[in-house]
Amino acid sequence: MREILGRRRRLRFRRKARTARLDAAVTFAVEWDWPVLPGVSLATTTRTAAGAACACPDLECAVPGAHPYDPGLLAATTDERMIRWWWTRRPDAPVVLATGGDAPCAVSLPAVAGARALTALDAMGMRLGPVVATPTRWSILVAPYSLERLGELLYAKDSVPSSLRFHGEGGYLLLPPSVAGTGQVRWERAPLAGSSRPWLPDVEAVVDALVEASTSTPGGGSRLTY
Repeated sequence: MREILGRRRRLRFRRKARTARLDAAVTFAVEWDWPVLPGVSLATTTRTAAGAACACPDLECAVPGAHPYDPGLLAATTDERMIRWWWTRRPDAPVVLATGGDAPCAVSLPAVAGARALTALDAMGMRLGPVVATPTRWSILVAPYSLERLGELLYAKDSVPSSLRFHGEGGYLLLPPSVAGTGQVRWERAPLAGSSRPWLPDVEAVVDALVEASTSTPGGGSRLTY
């Protein structure tokens, strides 16, 4: 009897999780005008020595369950009918945001450095928008920027923490409540409830604050390295 009840609970949890991904994808695309597409899922029957395996053909995939595959990134859309068609057929698919253009971009750091960065930015009084977290990396969503502008911004800096990654034009980012090989994707700083479209800080303001937080560490080290 306990085994039957356990199976029913697991089935209800899976149905709820699948519905949550579809609902999230529709919110991002239709309410916030963020172009999304379904990412490749984790393999259900295969595991590697490092853990979960990707459902894509690459047996040595470095980012299992955390990238576009079929459809490709250029298919990202805000069309509700297309999104519902995708997730009705692939309810376990992660939600992938195509960054750049008119869509949000992001600056990401290793998870430990991300936690330190948010503490430092809060102490500075820096206003942040949504922050996406996985067990390995945290991503600060920022307003759209061009690659040219990013290049000029970084060129003007004496140094930038090497742990930073930039998700801009032609890039992508997994959004909650996706699950990838590294684990659950969640909001560390969730958008305000009822937001018509979440506010996003300017990339220059975020990078300036991160550089200051990094270089102000006593002893000359960087708290954003790890």
